[in-house]
Amino acid sequence: MTHKPEQTPEQPKNPLHGLTLEHIVTELADFYGWESLGQRINIRCFTHDPSVGSSLKFLRKTPWARDKVEGLYLFMLRDARRMNRDLS
Repeated sequence: MTHKPEQTPEQPKNPLHGLTLEHIVTELADFYGWESLGQRINIRCFTHDPSVGSSLKFLRKTPWARDKVEGLYLFMLRDARRMNRDLS
């Protein structure tokens, strides 16, 4: 008897599905800029010598901060859609 590996279910309505944390942080930094991003989410990796690398290192270890970043990303998507901005 062979065991089939579990497949992850499709998540067609989850706008974060398939996105890397690096993609999310990069999009936020491009959209808002580091200074504004640090004002919206006051965490050191956004306010003191910010970079994608330092942000990823912190966010991967800090679930509450990652939740805030993902929430802001979803807000950004809704706001951009409302303003008819192209984020691609």
